[in-house]
Amino acid sequence: MIARPPVASRTRVAPAADRGYRVAARIAARSGRTYHLASRLLRHDARRAVHALYAYARIADDIVDGGLPATVAITALDDLDDARCDALASRGRGRVEPEVADVLAALADAVRRFGIDASTFDAFGRSMRMDLPGHPLHRSRFATLDELAEYTYGSAAVIGLQLLPVLGADPADRRTAAGAALLGEAFQLTNFLRDVAEDLARDRIYLPADQLAAFDVDETVLRGCAAAGRATPGVRRAVAHLIAVNRDQYRRAVPAADRLPGVSRPAIRAAAVSYARILDEIERRDCDVFAGRAVVPTSRRVVDATLACLRRPAPR
Repeated sequence: MIARPPVASRTRVAPAADRGYRVAARIAARSGRTYHLASRLLRHDARRAVHALYAYARIADDIVDGGLPATVAITALDDLDDARCDALASRGRGRVEPEVADVLAALADAVRRFGIDASTFDAFGRSMRMDLPGHPLHRSRFATLDELAEYTYGSAAVIGLQLLPVLGADPADRRTAAGAALLGEAFQLTNFLRDVAEDLARDRIYLPADQLAAFDVDETVLRGCAAAGRATPGVRRAVAHLIAVNRDQYRRAVPAADRLPGVSRPAIRAAAVSYARILDEIERRDCDVFAGRAVVPTSRRVVDATLACLRRPAPR
């Protein structure tokens, strides 16, 4: 079944939510350039909901990666969760900064307007806690892709599920939901491949140990690459292999993207194509993820967005 275009509630936006949507748009423009550009292809109400979802995730991620002492970060994340629950239940502002409270008001408005499954935020919070040293859920090494999927379900797959009603898709359609979750995980693996050096500096290795071991790579080898500022041949081969795994994720998510309503389809196509181009940039560096951060030029992302609107495949 092809879903109908998104139909959001027509109720008036409360002042706090309206302020929060504007803050969320600034956060998305500053920190999520690919997503922000792709969201411009959506209708106004859907675009604002995407911004609110992104901003909430970014605020949580900044708590986790902000260099706070572990106990402070754990408390801050708990306060954010409590404030989010209060916002969804229309209860007070919680123990968060005023701008964050406004973003949460916007998030709650988007959840109500589009019928986003509120339980997905619990899964997201669980994965955020897996990144926090000192928390019982903390985990910074993953033995297999299946183990990694336990983390990426909450950190990425649920984001795709949250977006389904915003994009006008039927969350109960299993094929579309599975594809949305897979695309979220594809974006996440692209991040992991791009940010190997940055994550290692935070004492995190998201690339599964068994995938690395097949190329005689382990943590000692990775730390040697970080110290030298360049990847060994084995690391480059491992990265090339995982790029192939990642591209297969994008390929398998295409049918779900094609099932989206026409009004939403170009935005997802643009985001997927532009994000996958990070893999192209890594390959242009001979898969040396320690030689610098792979960045897709804005001009290239604009071309991808334009071609997505024209429904023509972007040139490689």
